Amino acid sequence: MLDNLMLLNVAPTIPGVELNIGGGEGGTAVTLQLLLMLTVLSLAPAILIMMTSFTRIVVVLSFVRQALGTQMQPPNQVIIGLSLFLTFFVMSPVLTEVNDIALQPYLAGEMEQEEAIDKALSPMKEFMAKNTREQDLALFVKYAKMEKPESIDEIPLTTLVPAFAISELKTAFQIGFMIFVPFLIIDMVVSSILMAMGMMMLPPIIISLPFKILLFVLVDGWHLIVESLLFSFK
Repeated sequence: MLDNLMLLNVAPTIPGVELNIGGGEGGTAVTLQLLLMLTVLSLAPAILIMMTSFTRIVVVLSFVRQALGTQMQPPNQVIIGLSLFLTFFVMSPVLTEVNDIALQPYLAGEMEQEEAIDKALSPMKEFMAKNTREQDLALFVKYAKMEKPESIDEIPLTTLVPAFAISELKTAFQIGFMIFVPFLIIDMVVSSILMAMGMMMLPPIIISLPFKILLFVLVDGWHLIVESLLFSFK
């Protein structure tokens, strides 16, 4: 009985755990690599928005919803999700090239981290330069007081990314304008008919909305919009 009481009074011992970050040979380099990876992951949303086709796609799809006048249909989640998958589809050749020439050699230990980053940026720069207007790029080059670059590799990301972004916005607004025109005509026709009938108190949107949706469905609007977006990146 005494033995059991003595066992109960003995405090349990907790094993000590030591956490050493950056210790040992090459520990500092590993720590810096982890910090760099965390930085890249934190900037991933900005990279997705500013360096891919996402901006043009999501703006055009938002214009479609506004032109139809369906308020929140389709919902924001659907528009963002569709934009993401269309972005992955458009960017798949670029991402495949980045994986082949940079990521896989780096994981295999065939190149250093700095070289892998330079190799990965090259396809991204080519994609952005292909879809950037010369006058937009010239604006930032002039403001930065740089010499005229001889090749795409000489253009820094701080210059190419904003030029690419405003070029994408201009292209998206041009496509959005073309989308608005047929629906605007329907609104004007319906409004004129209602005024001619003396029904001035009836909001034209109530009558025109079903006709706009019917027109959009009959011409297979979503197919045409997505087709136009995909071919705009050729």
